[in-house]
Formats: sequence, C-alpha cells, structure tokens
Amino acid sequence: MNKKGKALAGIFAVLLVGLIVWAVNGIPEPPDVGDTPSQRIVNFDGNTISEEKNGKIIWTVTAENIEMDIDTKDAALINVKAVYNFEDGRTVELKAPKAIYKEKDHHLEITDGVEGKSSDGGKFSCKEVEWLSDKDMLAMKGDAKIEYEKEHIKASGDRIESTNGFTKFKAIGKAHLEKGKKE
Repeated sequence: MNKKGKALAGIFAVLLVGLIVWAVNGIPEPPDVGDTPSQRIVNFDGNTISEEKNGKIIWTVTAENIEMDIDTKDAALINVKAVYNFEDGRTVELKAPKAIYKEKDHHLEITDGVEGKSSDGGKFSCKEVEWLSDKDMLAMKGDAKIEYEKEHIKASGDRIESTNGFTKFKAIGKAHLEKGKKE
C-alpha cells in the first residue's frame, strides 16, 4: 500500500470512529416504561383507615405514614397499629412495621413481623397477618404463635386462621398445640 492509500485508510478509520461515537452519544434514552402506569400518590402522616360492615367498624388501622394511590385507593402503611372488632365485643390489637391495603377487594395485609394481643388475654406473633374480608377471617402466616396464659393454651403453625378473634382457630402446617395446667 502506498502513502496515499495509507492516509486514506487512516482518515476513513478516524471518520468511522467519530461516526460511531456520535451515533452512540446522539441516540436519546427511551422513556422508562415499567409494568405499572404512572401513579398519582398522596402521602398522609399520622392517619387512620378503617373498614365498616353493616354499620359496624370491622377494623381500624392507624399508621405513622400512609402512601395512597389516588386512582386505585390502594395504600402502603408504615408503623401500623390495627384493631379488629368482633361481634362478642372482644378486640385484637396488632402492631407491625408495614401494611398493605387493596381497595378493590378490601384486602389488608400486615407485614414484617407482627406482635399482638387480644382483649381477653391472648398474645400473638407471626411474620404476617392477612384480613380476608370475603370470609371475615384473620390469618396469621409464617411462624404463627398464640398463647392464652390464663387458659394454659399455646398453639403454633405455619398458618393460623380464625373468624372470631382466635377464640377458636385452625392451625395449619407444622401445627402444635399445648393445652392444660402448668405445673
């Protein structure tokens, strides 16, 4: 190759590199299109949500912070205290770091380690508690434990379900029940 050919090849190589750099830097980023449409969110500090049925309040959840989607009315709650009211007048109070409420099916899930007590002396702990409104049922999930010290009852399981505030309940998966007098 002669000097003229080498010079043309060099100029062509520089132009090619310049064109590639221009093309890469000149292409705009595509807009971020996630699985969810853009959300319109409103924040509330120190607020309460509740569910009512037949004129009676079923549950009330007070949170340090609530983020609610304006369009769906779904909410994410931080540092929650939930109180469930039952027909016989008893209550169950639960505390947890987080909760999620889905307006469409009135589904409330309390998460990230739940501790609780009932007005009749029960103590509860689990990873999550779920309110199933279609069944009027509370379900404790993940390392669920119940203790009624006065009645000398302890129960545990992967899941514990109740429709009456855990006076009667069903333990599911690795279930264990202790009942009787302490010695």
